[in-house]
Amino acid sequence: MESGAAAGHHLFGLYLAMMGRYEEAYTEFQRAIRLDPLAVSQNLLGFNCLYARRYDQAVSEFVKILELDPQDGPALCGLGWAYSWKGLHELAIAALQKGVNLWPGTSPLTMLADAYAAAEQRDDAQKVLEQLFVLSKERYVTPYGVARIYNALGQKDEALRWLETSYQQQAEWLLLLKVDARFDDLRSNPRFQDLMRRMNFPA
Repeated sequence: MESGAAAGHHLFGLYLAMMGRYEEAYTEFQRAIRLDPLAVSQNLLGFNCLYARRYDQAVSEFVKILELDPQDGPALCGLGWAYSWKGLHELAIAALQKGVNLWPGTSPLTMLADAYAAAEQRDDAQKVLEQLFVLSKERYVTPYGVARIYNALGQKDEALRWLETSYQQQAEWLLLLKVDARFDDLRSNPRFQDLMRRMNFPA
């Protein structure tokens, strides 16, 4: 019963976070973790803080996890993301370089490329982007992550094109569109606003 209740709080927390209702989401994640700490990731608290732009708190949440398990890939990537938004680019890249080796899949690579671009290491970001295009021939690469990289590189038309691809492919990460700080500079763009309307996000 507790497992089922934890899953309910977990899923409701995800919905609240995607809608920008961060305080309520944080409470739901805490309830889920209390009910089933083995099944519900503590990383949810850190990522919720990231979407709320509370980067110091996000760092604190991820550091707590890494003190218990230094090999937690999602926590390392989350920590790197938080450092990147704080402008601590060397720390960000170091955490993400370690994290991509511990968190399977291609999504962590998109986070690393984003951090390279934010640090104005454009050549490194471009190399990871090219690596992702090669990998996409044999495994799934989220177009949403590609859009994030292009926007971090200042290539807004390409970013919008890949966001549209994300919509057409029903990419899971697109659910973060309302709260993702990477796209804040596109929010006044008519193409972006049209996509938000089609996603039925509340104003």
